[in-house]
Amino acid sequence: MSEPAADESSPSQATPVEGLVLTISSLLHGVGHVAVGASSPIPGAGALLARALAEQRHEEPMRLSILGSRRHNSFTNGGVEIFDLIGQGRIGAFFLGGGQIDGEANINLVGTGDYPQTSVRWPGSFGSAYLYHLVPRVILFREEHSRRVLVPRVDFVSAAGPRKDGVYRPGGPHALLTRLCLFDFDRAKGRFRLRSVHPGHSVEEVRDETGFDFDSPAAVPTTPTPDAATLALIRGRIRDEIGETYPKFAAGLATEAVA
Repeated sequence: MSEPAADESSPSQATPVEGLVLTISSLLHGVGHVAVGASSPIPGAGALLARALAEQRHEEPMRLSILGSRRHNSFTNGGVEIFDLIGQGRIGAFFLGGGQIDGEANINLVGTGDYPQTSVRWPGSFGSAYLYHLVPRVILFREEHSRRVLVPRVDFVSAAGPRKDGVYRPGGPHALLTRLCLFDFDRAKGRFRLRSVHPGHSVEEVRDETGFDFDSPAAVPTTPTPDAATLALIRGRIRDEIGETYPKFAAGLATEAVA
């Protein structure tokens, strides 16, 4: 997965990417240890922002483990140590994406078509099924929001969403964030519920671009955007911190002083 380029913006206006960074930070509030996998600059920046905001609020320190980072990762053996901590219940939040995600929060990281004769192949499931069952707050993140990605049913289940089958699952999906909106996952109903729509988009657009059914309130709020102080934090400290692991992504973030 290549690093997404951040959008250009005026000094006082947040870009869509900066809005995603803020939303991710809010989803991590109160988590003690956040792990971020490979090729994840936006989740990484969101986690760094969550830590910085927790420090400003004098809250309990947040520990971060960002794969690929030397400054924000104390592990020396790649993902092996993260999986060990997950098994011990010591990772509070993690991020997963998918080539396909369906309305029951199943994700597909293998490919499209009838397995094993898949017409399109992706990197593979790796440890997604394991951590999906065990990490209490799994945030599904995929910038693209289309019927190609958000499908009625995935072609291959790499990691299964919650189900009533007697299997012990302390973890599972907490939310789904895309370029258009933020969904919560309702475990009791086994389906997504629209929480908010990002500025410049509409509920109608979300429904048109989503391949599965979902619930929504009568009035859907707009996703909050960074205020001036938070924007300055993203474009300053967070830009510098994420740049150690993702220099191309960091270079694209706005650097102008907030007006």
